[in-house]
Amino acid sequence: MAKGYEAGLRGSRALAHVGRRGREFLGLWAGLYVSALTLVWAAASVLVLSAGVVRPSLRPHARRRSSAWVLWLCDRDLNRLARWLGATITPEAGARARTAYLLLRLPVNLGSVCLVFVITPVPFLLVYGAVAQAVTDTATQVSVNWPGVGVTTSSVPLGLVAALVMSVLTWWVVMFLGGMDRWLARTVLGPTDEELMRRRIEELTRTRTGIVRAVDEERRRIERDLHDGVQQRVVALAMLLGRAQRGSDAERSAHLVRQAHTESRVLLEELREVAWRIYPTALDTLGLQAALTEAAERAPLPVRVRFDLPEPLPQELATAVYFVAREAMTNAAKHSGAGEVIVDLRVQEARVRLTVTDDGRGGADPGGGGLTGLARRVRALDGTLEVHSPPRGPTTVRALLPLDR
Repeated sequence: MAKGYEAGLRGSRALAHVGRRGREFLGLWAGLYVSALTLVWAAASVLVLSAGVVRPSLRPHARRRSSAWVLWLCDRDLNRLARWLGATITPEAGARARTAYLLLRLPVNLGSVCLVFVITPVPFLLVYGAVAQAVTDTATQVSVNWPGVGVTTSSVPLGLVAALVMSVLTWWVVMFLGGMDRWLARTVLGPTDEELMRRRIEELTRTRTGIVRAVDEERRRIERDLHDGVQQRVVALAMLLGRAQRGSDAERSAHLVRQAHTESRVLLEELREVAWRIYPTALDTLGLQAALTEAAERAPLPVRVRFDLPEPLPQELATAVYFVAREAMTNAAKHSGAGEVIVDLRVQEARVRLTVTDDGRGGADPGGGGLTGLARRVRALDGTLEVHSPPRGPTTVRALLPLDR
């Protein structure tokens, strides 16, 4: 099973890798939009600032307008990087650094697009030429000579090999250019490595504190469940048995014993419920899908589970996914007034994506106690939690957890 999981994970990563290269290719072309607007901004800025030389009163207004354009252009390009190149960068630089970034990325983007424009059609042209020669029987013999080696072969397989080589070269060029695009934005606009390390330490500190708090809250909840439910049942059972033992009326004692038997069955059911809330045995014995299905059946409202995982998850990850899904279902049942909840679990780009959607009233507060607890549990595994809950709904809670921690 472990080998099958690793094979499925490798396949998922390979598909994700191909998808990333395709998005990077489109992202490089999308950069032309920002480059064209940057050229317009540069030309307009020169004209406006030149007018400011003639009329100094125009200079403050011209600078403000130019700075506003710089901010807008940077935001557009950062959106491009986030959508197509997978680089989410929070700019911390001022207007001067942003201006420098726009001017630096202009030749980089134009050069990248020109290079991609030149080399991308080459593999297709080579394949077309090889196929055309094979169909029309016009292939020629080509001599390939290396030092000490001489090979004569048909131009058809040679063209196909050349197309394969150019495809690999195009692949690496796109990867290099996408990386250079991300590096330039992070270097000029993003935080430094020291700042990122400091934020990571702060995040780990907050996460550790949150986990300790969550454990304490869970212990208090278990204590309340045992005290308010199970303990009261045990006391009632003991009283019934004591009365039956002390009684002199056989019929009355038999009735009390029957009551005690009924109470013991209720007590056993409550113990099972408390144990299930602490940790469901189905998660270990039957797996994540069975445990989620059981949680859906126990929910006070209809829950549909969509499960699309190629292989079982590691135990630590499966446990986290289960409790996040169950807590999200509980929150929806308590606060949203929903009529249905949909739980969707699948693998997306070497990450597990859990989406819980309800058709309730919406307006959920991401800073509320329930969602904060979910966020703490997800961050403990280096994951991210997103909550989208507009007024009147629907509410979507999405957790992304890395597979290869």
